[in-house]
Amino acid sequence: MASLETASPALEVLRRVFGYDSFRGEQEAIIEHVAGGGDALVLMPTGGGKSLCYQIPALVRPGVGVVISPLIALMQDQVDALNALGVRAGFLNSSQDFEERRLTEAMYQAGELDLLYLAPERLRVPATLELLDRGRIALFAIDEAHCVAQWGHDFRPDYLGLSDLHERWPQVPRIALTATATQATHAEIATRLKLDEARHFVASFDRPNIQYRIVPKADPKRQLLDLLRTEHDGDAGIVYCLSRSSVEKTAEFLVANGIDAVPYHAGLDARTRAQNQARFLREDGLIVVATIAFGMGIDKPDVRFVAHLDLPKSVEGYYQETGRAGRDGLPSTAWLAYGLQDVVQQRKLIDTSEGDDAHRRRQSQHLDAMLALCETVECRRVQLLAYFGQESTPCGNCDTCLNPPESWDGTIAAQKLLSTIYRLQRERRQKFGAGQLIDILLGRKTAKVIQHDHDTLTVFGIGEELTESGWRGVVRQLLAQGLVAVEGDYGTLVLTDASASVLRKERTVLMRREQATKAASKPAKKAAVEMPEEAAPVFERLRAWRAATAKEQGVPAYVIFHDATLREIATSSPGTLAELGRVNGVGENKLAKYGQQVLDTLAE
Repeated sequence: MASLETASPALEVLRRVFGYDSFRGEQEAIIEHVAGGGDALVLMPTGGGKSLCYQIPALVRPGVGVVISPLIALMQDQVDALNALGVRAGFLNSSQDFEERRLTEAMYQAGELDLLYLAPERLRVPATLELLDRGRIALFAIDEAHCVAQWGHDFRPDYLGLSDLHERWPQVPRIALTATATQATHAEIATRLKLDEARHFVASFDRPNIQYRIVPKADPKRQLLDLLRTEHDGDAGIVYCLSRSSVEKTAEFLVANGIDAVPYHAGLDARTRAQNQARFLREDGLIVVATIAFGMGIDKPDVRFVAHLDLPKSVEGYYQETGRAGRDGLPSTAWLAYGLQDVVQQRKLIDTSEGDDAHRRRQSQHLDAMLALCETVECRRVQLLAYFGQESTPCGNCDTCLNPPESWDGTIAAQKLLSTIYRLQRERRQKFGAGQLIDILLGRKTAKVIQHDHDTLTVFGIGEELTESGWRGVVRQLLAQGLVAVEGDYGTLVLTDASASVLRKERTVLMRREQATKAASKPAKKAAVEMPEEAAPVFERLRAWRAATAKEQGVPAYVIFHDATLREIATSSPGTLAELGRVNGVGENKLAKYGQQVLDTLAE
């Protein structure tokens, strides 16, 4: 490894400011390219170190790095984290009063900032453009660049105006970054931002520290509670629900069961939302139950799990949401409970959504890919990475690798279910949902079955070889394979064009066998540096010191030091400032500011 004397300016900044010895993956190539004045389009997973890709070039190049970010609520925390490193950072957004804005503008014009964060809508204000003209711009960083994609899950119209940056400041390099994009979204970002000459960097989307698990939905709140009590007691995490009502009920359920949780959704007033987000960032072990409105850009490194109680609409959305776990590289869990009603609900939402047929087709394709991930009997990670065009081998760390599911020939079961729909639809001119179909197949003489004379059908009672949950699995998998469809407001099931090939015995239907919900047979892979038993109490002492210091300074705990850094300190037990300075994540500024306090804590 190069010595400090021969290190590149970028590597020297990485060591001195951020406290790391080497770059990860594509970081070095991206940073050298942008620092040299080139444009770049970067696709890198959440937790892959995207921010360094524009922060370091901004510190190396003359002038101020201008970062365009949609995350107004998080700009203060981003700036606090940089200031703690000794980086001169500021922001301009609608949360500031006149005096705060005036001071930041004066610092920018005087060249007293290294980085300036702006919301995209501010660039539509002529005064902001005139302000930027009065300073020297090192680069433009366009963060969360997928917001420019028309059918992306976070579309922001203000992002479309960012293509004008190059026309006004043609000599200033631009770097657009996103954590998730298919090849189609990738191409759309390049076109809309006019990054025609940009070099494209696509990092590996693999996050080996995350263990992906998808379980059949039974009683999702109870299943979640079991996961938290057995595997994530006292851990910080995010629980995603589809509706505001579900968010509220789940948060109340967790609190009633002694777990510290808060809700977050667009229906809450702005003050409560901001308060709950701030608590999540600043407190250890808090759980946020949220709609997908929550989480983009949150830089909390020690989120140990992300749980979904409803089926995400796309693999991209799922990947980005699960990527909020384990940004520090330590073992984390991505857990999803998935059931028949999820598929029915999502299909119905697509059918009633705004937009043209092409838009609905795209939504259906997104859902099909998500269902394929849920139903696969192969490695989850292989399937997930294949969606982003990347090849991989079985990971040995997801539920299907640790507890391989069986596949079975479900052709006869499929024929029985499709025949039941056919008899009702063609002979009786009736349509029913999954519940009634299953009652017929199981030969149950319910009030509804008797009312409609369904006990006289030739298919009545022909499905007793499967349980109710088994049949629900069959319905779900037929929906996933497009062999039945959902129709109308009541979620009735109808045949599709593909159904005939199964009924005519021309097509074999393979299915995943339903398994009882249980914890993974082993926990997620251990951290790269395993902490010895005797270091655990030292780690807890350091965490207590960090919590007190963070509270005193009014910043999130991770702004002081990440968990991974504290673990390394507890394990290596440095005795001098020089030894402490060699720990990953202890830069020059933090060593000067906190070094003696850390040594004193270790000496206790």
